[in-house]
Amino acid sequence: LAEESPDSAYHSHGSSLEEEAAERMDDEEQERLLNYWQSVGRGHQVDVPRDMAEPIQQLTRNNNPQERQSIPFTLIQRKEKLGDLLYEKRQYGKAKWACITMKEKQYEQSICLGFMKLMRYICEQNSSGLYLGITVPIVTIVHTNEAQSAMTQAVTVAYYLPEVLQDEPPHPFDSDIIIEEWPATIVYSRSFRGITNEDSIMREINLLAAILESPELCLRDTFIIAGYTNPAAANRHNEIWFLQRP
Repeated sequence: LAEESPDSAYHSHGSSLEEEAAERMDDEEQERLLNYWQSVGRGHQVDVPRDMAEPIQQLTRNNNPQERQSIPFTLIQRKEKLGDLLYEKRQYGKAKWACITMKEKQYEQSICLGFMKLMRYICEQNSSGLYLGITVPIVTIVHTNEAQSAMTQAVTVAYYLPEVLQDEPPHPFDSDIIIEEWPATIVYSRSFRGITNEDSIMREINLLAAILESPELCLRDTFIIAGYTNPAAANRHNEIWFLQRP
C-alpha cells in the first residue's frame, strides 16, 4: 500500500477538523435559534418542541427578502387621504394553498402552532423531500359574529404554494394540513404593524369597515390577516383583508 504523505495526512485531518468545527457552530446556531423561539413561544403560552430546531434553522437561513416569493396580485385601486394610504383594492388569482385549521384558546396560540406545522411541511416534511421556499404573506383566516364584535375560536393558517409547485403540490406528511384551491378573489387591504391578537384584529376590522365606502360588498364574518414577518417578530408587518362577496 502506498504510504500517505505528511502533506495529504495534514489536509485530510485538517479538513475533518474544519468539518467538526463547522458542525459544532451549526449545532450552536440551531440551539440559539431554538432557545429564542422557545422564549417567544412561552410569551404566547406555546411550547416549541425540540424537533422544531432544524425547520427553524432552515427557515431562518432562507429568509432573505430576495429569496421570498411574493403572492402575485393585480392592483385595482389605491385609496389615499392627505397623502396617507387608506387601503388598496387588489385581485388575487385562483391558486393552491397548504392550510391548517387550529382551535386553541387564544388566537396567538393558534397561529404559532399552525405556523410551526406549516414550517415542517415547507422544510422537507413533504412527499418531495425538498425545502419548498418561503412565500409572503402567510395568511390566517378568522371568523367573527355577524355584528363584527367578537372572533370565533377556529383559525386557519395558510401558505401559498410557490408558482413552480402550483400544478403538483407536494403532499404533506402531516394529515392536519390540507391542500386547497382558492378561487380568484378581490380583497380590500389595509396595512398595520405590531402584534396580532383578538383585540388588535377586531380594532383593524372596525377601522377598515369605517373607511370603506361600501363595506356591504364584502363578507361580514370572514377576514384575512396577512403576515409579512414571522410570528416570533415583535414589530410585525401585517395587513387586514376584507373579501369582496363572490
